[in-house]
Amino acid sequence: MKQVAWVTGASSGIGEEICKQLAAKGLRLVLSARNEVKLQELKATLPHSAEHLVLPLDLEHSADFPELARQVKETLGRIDFLYNIGGLSQRAEAAETPLEIDRRIMEINYFGTIALTKAVLPYMQQQRSGHIVVISSIAGKFGFYLRSAYSASKHALHGFFESLLLEEAKNNIHVTIACPGKINTPISMSALGSDGKPHGQMDHNQATGMPVDECVSILLKAVDKRKKEILIGNKEIKAVTLKRFFPGLFWKVIAKQSAT
Repeated sequence: MKQVAWVTGASSGIGEEICKQLAAKGLRLVLSARNEVKLQELKATLPHSAEHLVLPLDLEHSADFPELARQVKETLGRIDFLYNIGGLSQRAEAAETPLEIDRRIMEINYFGTIALTKAVLPYMQQQRSGHIVVISSIAGKFGFYLRSAYSASKHALHGFFESLLLEEAKNNIHVTIACPGKINTPISMSALGSDGKPHGQMDHNQATGMPVDECVSILLKAVDKRKKEILIGNKEIKAVTLKRFFPGLFWKVIAKQSAT
């Protein structure tokens, strides 16, 4: 029986590319995001298109997730991988960001992600196997300009999934936390400003970042090796090592970086 991978955020960016590369490897996919039209268009381009399932999902509406997980199990028989890719970024200073925007970003990036994970987990426990992948960010390792709520949500994911990987090792369930740096995806386009509206611009950091197919190739190799954490990017990921071993120098360097 072919393995099944459920991918959120499948309509664009890293999630879309993961679907393409996993389908090429012969996996059956569950494609989830809010935009059903884009999901159907992606499905039509994938090898063995009829084997894949389009399942629209909104990370803000987590009450739906147990029923969606039941549908996946009933339709495809198993869930081998959960790729938690969906999320929302930010482009606003903390002092200018209303609390409701902080709450919305946390609801989508943290609570939505862990809610779907908790909905899928019982099926992986029954199988005594599974692999959960979550997209954090280099901003999950340190804070950065215009990213206070986004960075906080990604830091929270580390605490949850590091705990989960320890707890679920007894059930042969693995966890990989991926921390991309500057990747060429449209994430900045939908990032929320202080007014709650999309940023609507392709930031220089994204436009000049690592190609998304290269990022996903690195990620999938890390999943194959069952790595617990992987940093993905170019020279910007060296900042994580710099902060750990040379914190004084780190803060001088990071303060000079462009926010966009």
